[in-house]
Amino acid sequence: MDIWIIQNGEKVGPIQDYEIRGKIEAGELQASTPAWHDGMESWKPLVEISLFAHEFERPVEIHDTHTPPPLPETEVGTFTFLKGNAYPLRRFWARWIDLNFFSGIWWLAMYYAHRDIESIILNPWIILLQYVPWFVLETLLIHYFRSTPGKWLLGIEVVNDNGSSLSLAESTRRSLLILVMGIGFGFGWLVIVCQILACITIKHRGRPLWDLIGGHHVNVRPLNPVGVTAYVVILFTAFQLQFIVVAPYVMDTAVKIFPALKEEFEKNPPWHLPKLP
Repeated sequence: MDIWIIQNGEKVGPIQDYEIRGKIEAGELQASTPAWHDGMESWKPLVEISLFAHEFERPVEIHDTHTPPPLPETEVGTFTFLKGNAYPLRRFWARWIDLNFFSGIWWLAMYYAHRDIESIILNPWIILLQYVPWFVLETLLIHYFRSTPGKWLLGIEVVNDNGSSLSLAESTRRSLLILVMGIGFGFGWLVIVCQILACITIKHRGRPLWDLIGGHHVNVRPLNPVGVTAYVVILFTAFQLQFIVVAPYVMDTAVKIFPALKEEFEKNPPWHLPKLP
């Protein structure tokens, strides 16, 4: 969220809310500093704005500029929001285990529903619709639990900037923005472009565009070895679920294009599910 402040008699801004928090923590801004953001009727002291009021509830510590401050102490199982750190890698892997595990279950369901797997693979619109049910589910999970299976395993929860849970409308809007701007509807090359743009936004604005627009951030807790181990097992399982359904049809298509591969596949047939009656 864009914030304006009055400093040394001059209007300064716009400044992102996470930058304001950093300045408060560093002792650069006081509780009485006048501030304003869109939706406010008039200027108010920072301490009277709900976004920043809790920042003044604890004493500000000023550290020696030549010595890095100690790492924040956190108890295992509790969440903490570290200002200026969007945890892009942790969020990336949390996102992709959610999508891949759901995708594995989806392909398995298509197989046992006797759907034509080959026609599904060749139809980009069906691939697009594959992710819609997941984002409906994610909307509900973020609204009610602040997290998803992947985020929970990696110690992440999504909240509003004031620390509250996302409303159903806010969670729906966030999921739609991620579907469009985060993964590009699942289309191969568009996914790469969207991920690059997300990294650029995180680097320059401190969080991805969908959280910037919605006024959300992530809280994190220290990684748990059990959670990380479970993550690896589930991710491997998700890949296997997709492989055993999709690989035989992909290889059949490859044989049609490159007949020389037929003999090799006959010697080393791909692992696949038993044929349905």
